[in-house]
Amino acid sequence: MTAPVVITMGDPSGVGAEVSVKALAEAGPELRARTVIIGDRDTVDRALSACDIDIPVIAPDASGDGIRVDHLEVAGLPGRFGTLDPACGEAAFRYIERAARACLDGRASCIVTAPINKEALNAAGHHYDGHTGMLAHLTGSESSWMLLASERLNVIHTSTHVSLKDAIGRATTERVLATIRIGAEHFRRMGVARPRIAVAGINPHCGENGLFGHEDDDQLAPAVEAARAEGIDVEGPISADTVYHRAYQGGFDLVIAQYHDQGHIPIKLVAFDSAVNVSLGLPIQRCSVDHGTAFDIAGTGKANHVNMLSALDYASRMMAAAARET
Repeated sequence: MTAPVVITMGDPSGVGAEVSVKALAEAGPELRARTVIIGDRDTVDRALSACDIDIPVIAPDASGDGIRVDHLEVAGLPGRFGTLDPACGEAAFRYIERAARACLDGRASCIVTAPINKEALNAAGHHYDGHTGMLAHLTGSESSWMLLASERLNVIHTSTHVSLKDAIGRATTERVLATIRIGAEHFRRMGVARPRIAVAGINPHCGENGLFGHEDDDQLAPAVEAARAEGIDVEGPISADTVYHRAYQGGFDLVIAQYHDQGHIPIKLVAFDSAVNVSLGLPIQRCSVDHGTAFDIAGTGKANHVNMLSALDYASRMMAAAARET
């Protein structure tokens, strides 16, 4: 039997439990049978009540139809939604830690993460910039990348949660080349035989021959040249004010963004509810919703679960790709 997909519930005070139960309720018995939520059973029960969903909560190994919950006891949870609390940050970390171990041990096939609150996470003593960095640490990975995937636009980031000043320094030839390689490898695994990749420039008009900076010529262009020499279909650097439009119109399968906002803004403009956050470079499979904890609406039943459905669908596609390789 294929190991299940595990959903980490995220911050217990956020909308993670709501979007998870809504998605599993809509997805049907077959998907529910091979999906387990790692989290807090009381929170899941309260989310079901808030969403007016009448599906029983059952143990991960139980027979019959239900929402399977691997309950992990964490002391001090507030027992209500919409509260910033270090205990919730501790819980979110422990859910992810358990899921990572399950994937490394072969007891789970893929992690789908619901949103965490970085302030609560750090208040609990877990000093990570987000899921990707945390999972890299938990799996002993030296490098990791964030891919934002949607139907018509896909973006992978050279760097993410650092200042813009630091991001420019991190866009080295070596890192940009590694980003091109990992993106090409992922898309080949997902069934794109020869992915078309564009590298977004850093400076306006890619520096305009040095008039607005030299980073594009000195750091990015050599990476593109090296990748092309390896047989990768890549162009660039291309001015960031045009490359996303070209990709959205079908010109490229993947854009290499040089920093967080350069990649996030276009994705959230065109696929705010459906984009999926995928971690690359890890020894495990992980994807996620691309939204936050939404404390302001948590517990009201109003949270939109479309993003979670997209993440579960992408997880299924990654599992199918992995199966083709075995």
